[in-house]
Amino acid sequence: MARITSPAPGEPRRPFGPRDSGDAWVEGEHGRFWGRYGAAGLLAHDPVKGVLLQHRAEWSDQGGTWGLPGGALHHDEDAITGALREAHEEAGVPESGLVPHLTSTFSVGYWSYTTVVAEVTLPFDPVMNDHESIALEWVPEAEVGDRPLHPGFMAAWPGLRMMLGRSQVLVVDAANVMGSRPDGWWRDRRAAAVRLRDGLDALVVSGLSDETDRRLLWRPQVTLVVEGRARGVSDSAHVRVVDAPQVGDDEIVEQVSALAAGHLDATVTVITSDRELRARVEEQGGHVHGAAWLWERIDAVTGR
Repeated sequence: MARITSPAPGEPRRPFGPRDSGDAWVEGEHGRFWGRYGAAGLLAHDPVKGVLLQHRAEWSDQGGTWGLPGGALHHDEDAITGALREAHEEAGVPESGLVPHLTSTFSVGYWSYTTVVAEVTLPFDPVMNDHESIALEWVPEAEVGDRPLHPGFMAAWPGLRMMLGRSQVLVVDAANVMGSRPDGWWRDRRAAAVRLRDGLDALVVSGLSDETDRRLLWRPQVTLVVEGRARGVSDSAHVRVVDAPQVGDDEIVEQVSALAAGHLDATVTVITSDRELRARVEEQGGHVHGAAWLWERIDAVTGR
């Protein structure tokens, strides 16, 4: 049987289900915040409908304002998992219809709040699953600022709005990246490509820090272009693998051209240390990072 607990004065209420250890206040020199392990919220963006906003119940902290579905993180729960869980619990948001691609974190040291920005891929109607909402609405981007917003969301909204619809795309030159590290890749090129693919997969899950704002963490779309005896590697959960029919460089340039045309707000970056390929990519409007840049980040998340 679900246990029903009564909240302390001023404490957000969860009328149904057992209380998690994260459901507690933390206090410090910057004030009092809800969530022993921090908190997270979901900014679901539908290109047609706008942003999903929650009109917060009057009894809640900053009640009566508009903000994002979200709440306290559970113990050992990452921000994306927590934001998706809270959005499902509060607004019936289906995880399968979203692609999280960016997180933005506000921190005071002893507490943090992470906004998870996700693009809606399968349209849905929100459902009030608990008593934490007065209303749930899709609000056009241009009208979000007209609502009486939660102070934290109000401060973050201008920066978050600039990120909506944007994405980070990596196109990886497998032959060049594998060849930059003398780990015996030449003995089994396909196995080396699998190792690289798995490292890229881990990197997507961990996220890439924004070059100009370390509070932002991108989950890039990744295309790994393989050639020759490395061909035949399957896709992974987060990495698309493309077999170059002939010359790998030509396929990479074609991928960059197609991505640039199909993703108007995408930043396309090719990973290669090949100078000739760099020049061809930059002619297509793409960016380039060297193999060492990528290996440094893969090693950081895989512990190599």
